[in-house]
Amino acid sequence: MRTENSATAPKAIAVAERHAPPSPPPTAAPGTLLAALGVLAFSLTFPATAWGLEGFGPWSLVSVRSVLAAVIAGACLLALRVPAPRRAHWAGLAVVGAGVVLGFPMLTTLALQSATTAHSAVVVGLLPLTTAVLSSLRTGARPSRAFWIAACAGAAAVIAFTVQQSGGALTRADLYLFGALLICAAGYTEGGRLAAVMPGWQVIAWALVICLPVAVAGTALALSYEPVQLTGHAVAGLLWVAAGSQFFGLVVWYKGMGLIGIPKASQLQLAQPLLTLVWSVFLLGEALPVAAPLTAVAVLVCIAVTQRARG
Repeated sequence: MRTENSATAPKAIAVAERHAPPSPPPTAAPGTLLAALGVLAFSLTFPATAWGLEGFGPWSLVSVRSVLAAVIAGACLLALRVPAPRRAHWAGLAVVGAGVVLGFPMLTTLALQSATTAHSAVVVGLLPLTTAVLSSLRTGARPSRAFWIAACAGAAAVIAFTVQQSGGALTRADLYLFGALLICAAGYTEGGRLAAVMPGWQVIAWALVICLPVAVAGTALALSYEPVQLTGHAVAGLLWVAAGSQFFGLVVWYKGMGLIGIPKASQLQLAQPLLTLVWSVFLLGEALPVAAPLTAVAVLVCIAVTQRARG
């Protein structure tokens, strides 16, 4: 009798497993939290860049930050013995490197030479909508109508804020910032697509490593022409944009995008310019525009709508 019961037990377990209720789908909370941590890290980028420009030239700051971030990324890849990406992923990683590692930092740093941190942050607030559009074109995703209405409303609020602050006139810094929007959105889109098939931190780590030869050459050239003054602000700003923004922020950001999708993750960045405004007051002593609280309320409402809208 014991032998018969032992033989039939595995069959009974198999039948029970087949009829067991399906496990609940994974929640989006972890992905949203990771993407939000990325936004928080990014919100400090412009104030840290302004600090870095106190002691470094724009080209030196961007190239040195890329070298430091690549060294951190390479050390992590070696320590964990991560194998090289598949050949099919290298083109996408090159796009991430060109857009996120080199292009966006360079253009925004040039803009911050003449534009305030607050102004630059609000212009870059258009990044979520730009990313959502490029993502739709690149991946074929079709978010819902409610998603697009909320995204456009958030972008309109940011544009209105920008026009009100700049008097409606575009400057060279604005052109740098608009160029940064396009190239960064392309990098985010490609990085988010890769983060769905490989660990998010490896996406940015390999993109940094790919750009290392260019960054080293740029560092050698820039430091030979631009004088460097190592102040406390300059060193702190450099370390943050290299380790905080360029590595940690992008690691959690791409992981979050891989979990909740590119369009929804990108909308969390609508809060980034407002966070940067707060940092600019506390860290740089800039005056907070009167329209900022109204823009904050409008943006937060748009974020709530886009997070609930289903694609």
